[in-house]
Amino acid sequence: MPINQDTLYQAIDELRAIATTGLYYARTEYDKERYQQILSVALGLFAALEERPFEEVQREFVEDNWLHMSPAAGAEAVIVHEEKIMLIKRRDNGLWAVPGGLVEVGETLAGAAQRELWEETGIRGQVTRLLGIFDSRVWQSKTKAHLYHAIFLAEATDLNPRTSSEATEVAFFGENNLPELSPGHQHRVPLLFKILRGEIPAPYFDLPSRE
Repeated sequence: MPINQDTLYQAIDELRAIATTGLYYARTEYDKERYQQILSVALGLFAALEERPFEEVQREFVEDNWLHMSPAAGAEAVIVHEEKIMLIKRRDNGLWAVPGGLVEVGETLAGAAQRELWEETGIRGQVTRLLGIFDSRVWQSKTKAHLYHAIFLAEATDLNPRTSSEATEVAFFGENNLPELSPGHQHRVPLLFKILRGEIPAPYFDLPSRE
């Protein structure tokens, strides 16, 4: 049975994403060599699929990838209990935030939100509604790259969170007793309470900037 070309391109793009992320975070030469090998394998598959020489596609595959010219995507999951929102205390900066992170290649935004919720809190949630899409520049997220945050409402039957490699604490907070929030979250979280009450229509989105 022939393999669908779109499926192959998707698999190659996932390999490229894994290798690129690995090279960024690699701490040893051994790790760098392994991730570079994965990138080379993906490049070889891409060249074969395109029926073009390896050297010809190398530049556009590694350097001219359109992802370098387009914003990245992040996804977050909001769990509400007794009018309080669940937040995590981030291990990297000691500040509080809505559970979330970067979307992986091959994931939907909703799927990424559910995965991040599980990885950071141990809660298996089910996304039920899109609350909003937030521009990192507008909401002062202080990310190194331009990023869009897709924030979803999620429901779960088990509300017994645990800490993780990314979260040192997990707790529920009301609108009037919020802890010290991570950059961007200090602006988005208060707005989330207004969206949840219906004061602001959902899904929220940032209006076009005026020239």
